[in-house]
Amino acid sequence: MSIRENIKEVLISEEQIRNRCKELGEEITRDYGEAGVTPLVIGLLRGSVPFLSELIKYIDLDLQYDFMDVTSYEGTKSTGDIKILKDLDTSVVGKHILIVEDIVDTGRTLTAVVDLFKKREAADVKIVSLLNKPSRRVMRIEPDYNGFDIEDYFVVGYGLDFNQHYRGLPYVGILNDDQY
Repeated sequence: MSIRENIKEVLISEEQIRNRCKELGEEITRDYGEAGVTPLVIGLLRGSVPFLSELIKYIDLDLQYDFMDVTSYEGTKSTGDIKILKDLDTSVVGKHILIVEDIVDTGRTLTAVVDLFKKREAADVKIVSLLNKPSRRVMRIEPDYNGFDIEDYFVVGYGLDFNQHYRGLPYVGILNDDQY
């Protein structure tokens, strides 16, 4: 059986994602270019990897990037307990940080990461997210650059997973209820 059979509905197509990445890349290029700064792009593993890979194709700047593995989820629920599984290899002191995230849900993870980078003396911290789920927010945080607002669906694909499955789908889909 194909994993695609477990998808109730394709919410955001591969083409929509690619087009939005192009728009976001142009916006980020303009904003950082006008400010005359080079962003240090931080991908939050693992979900952000496909988004980061597509997005940086359209950022016309001499950027640097690094990765951090941070989690607050078990299955479909945010535990509120933030764990750093892999820290950065690059210092953020004095750098203009652009965090790349797959989805802003409760905001707990991003709030903790932003606070950490500020404590580590980053010059500034901005967020670009493929998906934004404002109805689930428990922390006061919003992406500076937003791909798509979505309703409170459990979504997978394009880096988003359910227990490490479905990340490789080329689109964002709603998982069948009987799969979780």
